[in-house]
Amino acid sequence: MSADKDNINKDRENINGKNINNEGNSGANKNNENKNNETKKDENKSIKKTSNEKTITVKPNSINKVNFIKDIYHNKRLILSLSKNDFKTKYAGSMLGIIWAFVQPTITIAVYWFVFQMGFRSPGVAEYPFILWLMAGLVPWFYFSEAWVGGTNALTEYNYLVKKVVFDIDILPMVKTISSIFVHIFFTAIVVLLSWAYGYRPDIYTLQLIYYIGCMYVMVLGLSYLTSAVVCFFKDLTQIINIFMQVGVWLTPIMWDINAMLPPKWVKIFKLNPIYYIVDGFRDAILYKRWFFHKIAWTSYFWIFTLIVFWLGRRVFTKLKIHFADVL
Repeated sequence: MSADKDNINKDRENINGKNINNEGNSGANKNNENKNNETKKDENKSIKKTSNEKTITVKPNSINKVNFIKDIYHNKRLILSLSKNDFKTKYAGSMLGIIWAFVQPTITIAVYWFVFQMGFRSPGVAEYPFILWLMAGLVPWFYFSEAWVGGTNALTEYNYLVKKVVFDIDILPMVKTISSIFVHIFFTAIVVLLSWAYGYRPDIYTLQLIYYIGCMYVMVLGLSYLTSAVVCFFKDLTQIINIFMQVGVWLTPIMWDINAMLPPKWVKIFKLNPIYYIVDGFRDAILYKRWFFHKIAWTSYFWIFTLIVFWLGRRVFTKLKIHFADVL
């Protein structure tokens, strides 16, 4: 009998233990349900908040553009200093020094003038003296050719800076194009003074030279970014550009009148050369006295071409930048 009572008491204790465990489990389940409900409420609140708030997404391309402009602004003193040093060291060691930078273009202009005016007896273009008309076209071409070739070789000439981790190599093509502009400004002033001596006084139209110099600089800089990146992997590109310059000076109507020597159909084809827009613009500012916005179609074409070239040059330069130190 006592054994049966003990068994009955054990069974009661087990039943009571199970009830207590069930109550504990039900309480834990209720707590978990309450926590889940609270987290769902918090999630709903956060979703409502984010739906009411405006989200701003910034594209990587816009970041690169902003960083590029900021880098130019922060490094403006360094760019100007390197440009001055590049201009000085180009002729370092020679007796005449930087005077050679002015002698070579002067002799070139004199030779062309002698051949065409004295040799071939070329008359003036319309009522304008041939020497003024010639110089107004040659001066921008001199800058274009020198700046593009120099910008193409910017990374190879400054390869010791390219291999430095902390140096911003994006400014190197800019340094070469700026160093070439010092001589260009000098010869532009010479053309203005010479035209004044011939009776074509500077006026408000002459201020357009600032605009055309800016146009040419943006185009040359875009080309320099493109070719300076490619020449690191394709060394023959420099020689190809030099040959292009020898042919281009004749394809661009610099020493011959495009309207007098070609039919209208071919005139439009030759005007597709963006350098012609600059050459004709210099003559508009100095001789013809015409505004650039009167040629709205050619102005639009030039800027579309230039912006595409600049975008392509920057894109290629940025893509290949990580490999420059390895190949140089």
